Amino acid sequence: MSDLIVGAGLVLVFEGLMWALAPQMARHLLDMANQMPPSTLRASGWTAVVAGLILVWLVRG
Repeated sequence: MSDLIVGAGLVLVFEGLMWALAPQMARHLLDMANQMPPSTLRASGWTAVVAGLILVWLVRG
């Protein structure tokens, strides 16, 4: 359970860094995502999930 909390904390760190260091770029990325069709966003999300699972499996395997 502590690994899950650490993982969630790291997500917050990386998300926060993007907004703290490059807020204009973050807004631009949000605008781009808003213009994409839902199917593209869904496919990108599943790709990120699979990549994350593979990464965790390789490290923790």
